[in-house]
Amino acid sequence: MEILGTIVGLFYLYWEYKADNRVWIAGIIMPALSLYVYWDAGLYADFGINIYYLLAAIYGLYVWRTGGERKTELPITHTPTRQIIPLALCFVASLGVIGYILTHYTDSNVPWWDSFTTALSIVGLWMLARKWVEQWLAWIAVDAVSAGLYIYKDLHFYAALYALYTIIAVLGYLEWKRRCQGEEKG
Repeated sequence: MEILGTIVGLFYLYWEYKADNRVWIAGIIMPALSLYVYWDAGLYADFGINIYYLLAAIYGLYVWRTGGERKTELPITHTPTRQIIPLALCFVASLGVIGYILTHYTDSNVPWWDSFTTALSIVGLWMLARKWVEQWLAWIAVDAVSAGLYIYKDLHFYAALYALYTIIAVLGYLEWKRRCQGEEKG
């Protein structure tokens, strides 16, 4: 399951980099495969976030294809300034709630690191669904921390995948920033 999830994850990353709607198909398949892997490894927040990923992938596919309320294909844009505080509050609240649950109700030996990646993933995936350039900054942090966490948990394929994700997230940020500036000028 870990190897298959890694393969689907590579497709996901490629399609996200290209801003291709197929990212959301992979976004449905990969979390379905990952549920077992994370539960078995005792990464309960990662398990929980994959349920969110499934639902968010359906939403993201809809928004990218229809533009949501605009009914046109969604362009790549920067995160609106008015969204920064709500996104930060969502991250802090999610981190606190997930960290508390994992600390008090599970046998997790990495509750706060697991909570950090999960809380930031909630925010990052929402930003991706809106096609905001800065979503890549969230993924850089999530991917780098996850790579270290997975090494610690002996999930070597996922650790390698997330190390690669970190590199691609940096490249994705630069590419989306370039494309956004091109769309603003055009």
